[in-house]
Amino acid sequence: MSEEVLINVTQHETRVAMVENGVLQEVAIERTLQRSVVGNIYKGKVCRVLPGMQAAFVEIGFERAAFLHLSDVVNAQSHGDEQASQKQSIAHCLREGQSILVQVTKEPLGTKGARLTAEISIPSRYLVFLPYSSSMIGISSRIESPQERQRLKEIALQRMGLVDQTVIETPGEGETLVMRQVSPSERCDQYGFIIRTAAEGAKDSLLDADMDFLCQLWKDIKEKASNAKPCSLIYQDFSLVLRTIRNLKGSNIDQVKVDSRETFHEVVNFSNKFIPDLVPLLVHYSGERPIFDLYAIDEEINKALDRKVQLKSGGYLVIEQTEAMTTIDVNTGAYVGSRNLEETIFKTNLEAAQAIARQLRLRNLGGIIILDFIDMLEPEHKNQVLRTLEKCLESDQVKSYISEVSSLGLVQMTRKRTRDSLEHLLCEACPTCGGLGSIKTVETVCYEIFREILRDAKQFETRSILVLASPEVVERMLDEESSHIAELEESIGCSIQFQLETAYSRKRYDIIPLINYQ
Repeated sequence: MSEEVLINVTQHETRVAMVENGVLQEVAIERTLQRSVVGNIYKGKVCRVLPGMQAAFVEIGFERAAFLHLSDVVNAQSHGDEQASQKQSIAHCLREGQSILVQVTKEPLGTKGARLTAEISIPSRYLVFLPYSSSMIGISSRIESPQERQRLKEIALQRMGLVDQTVIETPGEGETLVMRQVSPSERCDQYGFIIRTAAEGAKDSLLDADMDFLCQLWKDIKEKASNAKPCSLIYQDFSLVLRTIRNLKGSNIDQVKVDSRETFHEVVNFSNKFIPDLVPLLVHYSGERPIFDLYAIDEEINKALDRKVQLKSGGYLVIEQTEAMTTIDVNTGAYVGSRNLEETIFKTNLEAAQAIARQLRLRNLGGIIILDFIDMLEPEHKNQVLRTLEKCLESDQVKSYISEVSSLGLVQMTRKRTRDSLEHLLCEACPTCGGLGSIKTVETVCYEIFREILRDAKQFETRSILVLASPEVVERMLDEESSHIAELEESIGCSIQFQLETAYSRKRYDIIPLINYQ
């Protein structure tokens, strides 16, 4: 599989596209004035403790207070002691006005504030640093070679001066090693680390350098936090470009193309320091044609904002995002197959499973996701569709969980949500329909006006009523509804006048009773 990274940089935004075999799979966008805050560390101030929810709201300098749950507090305080965690309550852990070091795990979304954790983790190229997980080492489950896993374990053991390892299998996470500390003089033995997928095949010296860097960084963070005021930013994660470079799986990348010379030099310097093997793959794109045009990236982004996704067979998906969940409906459309109905449905669902996996990554859909595949009768067909979906999601770096097909024929899944979806990032609710996707008919608005006129006429002694409305509503009132207006005027005993307001949307209107005080 060929894999390319395209980086487009302008003054107002940075866009990164992941292209596999010439097809766009992921896109990330960071606006200059709206830089991501996920991964940032703040010195927060507890503003409200909620014992009923076992949570607290913490001010970190944002417009809305951020949310911190008990489970993200006690783990840091108990250093992984499960019994201690179970005995804790939020009221024992936090009090109003208390300062606390927290990290953002989810961006503010809609009316919700950011999500926080006190269980801080700082990623580098090969490791994830866990300052509150003393003497714990985890290894990415994506590193499959037993020999390589053993090599990495031995490097960690030697570097941290730990022995008597205990292996704990964690489903979906790979194994975690918990080790007894025997050498207090070692520099990083009081902390924990996760060895990332990128560490596969890395030299001992590179892992050692990463540990030193992270330990020193944490010391700097603690020193800055001790002198900072509440609601202060203590540590900011890398920019989108450098985060992308840091997280690349070098062995799978063919090229990284950057269209900004300044950013290209920044990436080269960063790679020389942290990822020397990546430097030969870096390319400065200086062509006249925009880099995203070469791969039709903008066209694919626009398609990813549509509700409907066409399948090659003639079937299609309908994707609906709400605040609570995302639903994806599969339809056969124009595809009629060549054998029988069950075979047609099966083939459509297989193609849909592949398309759904790509759309989840491309649109960055997260949270609860409901997949409504076309009903299948054969149990083996259901299993194959699920296996296809799982296999296609293996290349997705974001964690997801897929359930079995329910009795209603639905597949429920979750995908970790840490930042806005593509739609939430690039779009906003329609000012006319308010995000409903539909608006009231002109006729409906006219009848609402009639009802309100009747209410006002009974409440006030009016000699006349003035109606301010949009051009299309006024036009219908004076045309199709003219006879109804005449009947209404006779019924309430006063005249009704209309004033056209070009700035009004269809659903907006104002009714002004002209009251008779004599």
